[in-house]
Amino acid sequence: MMPGLWGALAGLVSGALGAMGMGGGGVLVIWLTLGAGMAQPAAQGVNLLLFIPCAIPALFSYSRKKLICWKAVGFCVAAGLAGAMLGAWASNLLEPDLLRRIFGAMLLVMGIRELFPGKKGKGDL
Repeated sequence: MMPGLWGALAGLVSGALGAMGMGGGGVLVIWLTLGAGMAQPAAQGVNLLLFIPCAIPALFSYSRKKLICWKAVGFCVAAGLAGAMLGAWASNLLEPDLLRRIFGAMLLVMGIRELFPGKKGKGDL
């Protein structure tokens, strides 16, 4: 398969997983660093930028199904923006190899948590 087609496939999978709330950014960052040879901080920046067009259709879909608690949206947006800015600042302080290892460890921990989910509380889907 041609490199452009691999990139398109990675983007499609990343967007689909992101729209479903399953962390498609992990797929995108892995593709950009390993497949496209992009530096880790740049790949994470691209991931943050591409999150917006993937999140908008999901927002409309979840809103129509009344799955969004609009009272919490403002706080979540503010906290997300602050976290993104803090993370971007911190990623520039770290060596790319260390940043790559931290990212890999976070993916591993999230994968293990998905394999062994805890008890669901009242109101959980």
